[in-house]
Amino acid sequence: MQRLDRQQARQIAVRAQLLDARRPASLVATVDQLTLIQIDPTTAIVRSADLVAWSRLGEAYDPSDLVFALETERSLVEHVTFIRTMDDIGIHLAIADEWLHPSTVAWMEANPRYRARIVAELHEHGPVTAAALPNDPEVPYASTGWNDDKNANRMLEVLCLRGEVAVAGRQGRSRLWDLAERVYPDDLHRPPPGEARRLRDERRLASLGIARVAPMRSPGEPSPLRDVGETVEVDGVAGTWLVDPDALAASEAEPFEGRCAFLSPFDRLVYDRDRALDLFGFEYVLEMYKPAAQRRWGYFALPILYGDRLVGKLDAKADRRAGVLRVHAVHEDLAWEPEVGDAVDAELTALADWLALEVARG
Repeated sequence: MQRLDRQQARQIAVRAQLLDARRPASLVATVDQLTLIQIDPTTAIVRSADLVAWSRLGEAYDPSDLVFALETERSLVEHVTFIRTMDDIGIHLAIADEWLHPSTVAWMEANPRYRARIVAELHEHGPVTAAALPNDPEVPYASTGWNDDKNANRMLEVLCLRGEVAVAGRQGRSRLWDLAERVYPDDLHRPPPGEARRLRDERRLASLGIARVAPMRSPGEPSPLRDVGETVEVDGVAGTWLVDPDALAASEAEPFEGRCAFLSPFDRLVYDRDRALDLFGFEYVLEMYKPAAQRRWGYFALPILYGDRLVGKLDAKADRRAGVLRVHAVHEDLAWEPEVGDAVDAELTALADWLALEVARG
């Protein structure tokens, strides 16, 4: 079994996530390599999806590019809580039932007439928001609180998972729902489930570079990686890992050149907190749900990447009314070398310029 030192493992991960010095060619190429960008409505600085795109593309990216790709070009598509390429969507529809809890399946089976009414309304009036649709099923969805009285939303999300309806665009923050046949191309290919799982797992590992067989579970990645990659060990880290063969070959053939980047808390380089701790020695918790007095790093602190190291957190907020990017704190995990501080300052300026704001410290 091949053995990697931790630095090589980190560089494989950083390069796979398009966070080395080379910039990707386009937004669609970025999503194609990452396989997904998570959607989150928090706008402490900018929407998470836009921050993920900017951290790869830099000043070449404009949020209108994402809207165009989703709503006009349809090269990208929202699928539940993620943005994916339209070329990939058939893979995920083919194995969508892996996402569904048995209780959700039972609820669907208890509401056939409600499901039919939702589909009929979309056929007649779509695209529309969930608020414009019936919210009175035969059996209400049993929620722990988050989805109370959101029967239409829940039904639409399940139908979206299965490829019967799709997100056609946005009206403000609200999704516009329509029949999938009006959003997806006529020649959309759904591979057989076995092939779909293989393709998904190969692409998922390629996007991560290196991962545990069972990475941290997330709603968009509900199952372990199976029968993909090469098994390796990482110095100083217990257990075995899977590495993408192409990423491993590139790490051995091409010198790594890094840069500084600010990452969304939902960025896939740091989303698996256990992997971040194992490979980068990086401790991180998203603290937006904690009381202010209990926060160590800030409401929506951004992990800071420098080269192949995660070196700190940026606590900042965009105050658009005042025209400033307020920097409350820059946390150094360990004391930085001068060049790290200079690179972080330059990236702060670049972020503020992209937001058309001025940096205001303190």
